[in-house]
Amino acid sequence: MRYLYAPSFCFGFIGLALWLIGYGQHSLWWLPALLLCAISLSFLAEALLPFQPAWNQPRQDRWRDMLHAGINEGLTVCGLASLPLLAGVLPASHLWPQTWPLWLQLLLTIAVADLGITLMHWLSHRSALLWRLHAVHHSVRRLYGLNGLLKHPLHQALEALAGTAPLLLLGMPPVIAALLAFAIAVQLLLQHSNVDMRIGALRHLFAWAPVHRFHHLKYGQVGDVNFALFFSVWDRLLGTHFRHPGYRLAPDDLGIGSQPNYPDAYLAQLLEPFRTPMRASRPCPVPAALRSLEQP
Repeated sequence: MRYLYAPSFCFGFIGLALWLIGYGQHSLWWLPALLLCAISLSFLAEALLPFQPAWNQPRQDRWRDMLHAGINEGLTVCGLASLPLLAGVLPASHLWPQTWPLWLQLLLTIAVADLGITLMHWLSHRSALLWRLHAVHHSVRRLYGLNGLLKHPLHQALEALAGTAPLLLLGMPPVIAALLAFAIAVQLLLQHSNVDMRIGALRHLFAWAPVHRFHHLKYGQVGDVNFALFFSVWDRLLGTHFRHPGYRLAPDDLGIGSQPNYPDAYLAQLLEPFRTPMRASRPCPVPAALRSLEQP
């Protein structure tokens, strides 16, 4: 299970969606049902084989995370529904490779969107204004599949724009856009999973949980690594790829070290980026095993 979970989860759900929607010509409404199945399987795997058992215990955050996930995925559906309207506004384009196999079109879409989302993510750790929105996602104090969907709606919109704008200008079909949105949701579940998975050499290609967990370290700039959503190659190009096989994250390694009192309630998190800047505490002391990663 440790070795098979990540590739089976990723390729299984995305492949099934591609087959049902693309080749089986089934309704797009199959995608929300598939996503619920993915969330359920994620919960089951985390219960059977947790990376940190403590992260399976709710910290009065389960309903908040469900609200974030439900509302953000609902906004994604609204965005997909608006694509025909956007097509009428954007200049007509015949650049989309419609003759390619559907799986190859989806792979191209994922690669282009991944680059845009990764760059927006990278900028969100360097811009004070963007960080205020992105901090909602980093306020989590435990990692499990569902909180991969925990984002401020405005920041999710910015990431979506960064990832899809070039694709929309190329004339991306609505079916491919829907499959892309589903693939991103599946990847976020897998990237933040609490399953004690083993991915071996696949870590050089895919930014799954063993790679991404280091990004959520609460120790100042130590966590400014592994920004990619799908493919680790972007972090190698940015110089932000990091691997520390000898360090196993502890249950209390996560969060925003300089803002330990970041609000937990859903509405408070939506309003926090617009409040008077909170006085930041001193950064958390960096564990000895990670001190070599501190930025000057």
